[in-house]
Amino acid sequence: MPNLTGLVALLSLSDSRLPTGGHVHSGGMEEAVTSALVTDISTLRAYLRRRIRTHGLVTASVAAAVHDGALSAEAGTGADLETDARTPAPAARAASRAQGRGLVRLARRIWPDVAWDALGPTPHLAVAAGVVGGASGLRPEHTALCTVYTTMTGSATAAQRLLALDPGDVAAVTFALSPLCEETAVEATTQLADLSDPLLDVLAQRHIERERPLFAS
Repeated sequence: MPNLTGLVALLSLSDSRLPTGGHVHSGGMEEAVTSALVTDISTLRAYLRRRIRTHGLVTASVAAAVHDGALSAEAGTGADLETDARTPAPAARAASRAQGRGLVRLARRIWPDVAWDALGPTPHLAVAAGVVGGASGLRPEHTALCTVYTTMTGSATAAQRLLALDPGDVAAVTFALSPLCEETAVEATTQLADLSDPLLDVLAQRHIERERPLFAS
């Protein structure tokens, strides 16, 4: 178990109020709702499960590898290139870098002694999360869990807003998926994942072509 400071850091990094820009990103949910792929609690559950097992796993594996030093966080090398290779859709890469920039902007205030400039002006979210996890005193598995969890809750919250779902029902779905989040986080610490989900890539690209979207991604 993490110590008290580490536990508070984990909870803080998982908080939806964290000003990293995540609240304006739906993880493809807006396009999934518009395309009638997600229409209710049942289809939301299926979408979240799919997102956890693909995007969540890949992102968490990169973050954990950065945290434990297996991948370099320096811009243009290591984790940056590995994340690019695992994010086929240009729109998804742009969303990842936008959120990574937001996380680093916050992290500079909390851990000013970390060499944030080495990450470049727009690091991928997974890269930034790995460095933040190390700076906050977490273990790599906790960084992975935080990454998977926020991957799920970001899309779940967007669906709640877009479909006017009962918040209790949405919360029940996320609680039910918590064991999957934990299993995925453990798997993410064993090796770099290279899964891709063509559906999520297509949704990301279609979203940026839509007029006046509510979310950035």
